[in-house]
Amino acid sequence: MEFTIIITTENVVGIARKLGYVIIDSKENNEYNLVRKLTYGNYPRFHVYLKIAGDRFIFSLHLDQKAPIYKGTHAHNGEYDGALVEDEAERIKQLLAVS
Repeated sequence: MEFTIIITTENVVGIARKLGYVIIDSKENNEYNLVRKLTYGNYPRFHVYLKIAGDRFIFSLHLDQKAPIYKGTHAHNGEYDGALVEDEAERIKQLLAVS
């Protein structure tokens, strides 16, 4: 699920902290990889690819159910829509005070 939020007062570190996410990777072109674990293990977890374009924060959100099965691949059992993903998107929007 993809959505955009306009944010002018915070940086990515502050936003990740506010949302309960951890930055696990970043790229030079203002792209970040963030996760929020749902249990004590690494999976399941919410996973966000966040791209910053000026004051626009573009969230690409999904739910990783388990780790990749095959070595060297990024394929996993993920949910890109549905109630859980929609609820998490709404939680993010509310925490960032977006209507």
